[in-house]
Amino acid sequence: MMSFSDTSCSAFTEVLATKAPVPGGGGASALVGAVGVALGAMVGNLTVGKKKYADVEEDMRADIEKAEAIRLEMLRLIDSDAEAFEPLSRAYGIPKDDPTRAETMEKCLRDACGVPMDIMRTACKAIDLIADFAAKGSALAISDAGVGVAFCKAALQGASLNVFINTKAMADRAYASAIEKEADELLDKYCSLADKIYAEVTARLRG
Repeated sequence: MMSFSDTSCSAFTEVLATKAPVPGGGGASALVGAVGVALGAMVGNLTVGKKKYADVEEDMRADIEKAEAIRLEMLRLIDSDAEAFEPLSRAYGIPKDDPTRAETMEKCLRDACGVPMDIMRTACKAIDLIADFAAKGSALAISDAGVGVAFCKAALQGASLNVFINTKAMADRAYASAIEKEADELLDKYCSLADKIYAEVTARLRG
């Protein structure tokens, strides 16, 4: 399988627009998350070395390092999502009277659900980090922190839909409910935090 994270923006969106099973919403969400956290890092890099922000320089350098790790993880998850979903797309083609279908489907659904959950968790880490960039970063780049957190919220919400479409089809309802519970908790906490950061950035820009 090709590495979607290494393709150009043009090639990625071209394949995304086709009927090919991958990449899909999960991979697109991870890409948006990578862009969002990269914008946070940009705020940090525009802050370090400025006398005005000398008291937060160490914090910014640490945050930049964390942001780079998250960016790379999001890019890895683009390909992981494709690798996990392709078997599920094939499993849907198994005849319904095949005795192996139910077991195969359940395994594929779990695998396909796992990566979007990882994207959600990673997006939450990114939102936490952008909160720091927005609070301590250069005022000249504060709009980029706002854009970054909006993108990371979109990654979180987008990935959640890819979780729920798979849990809905699971036969093991206890397992599905546990996954849905974690996803709902992440959405409740981090969509609110992202909205708060976005509103604070907007207030600073328009105040």
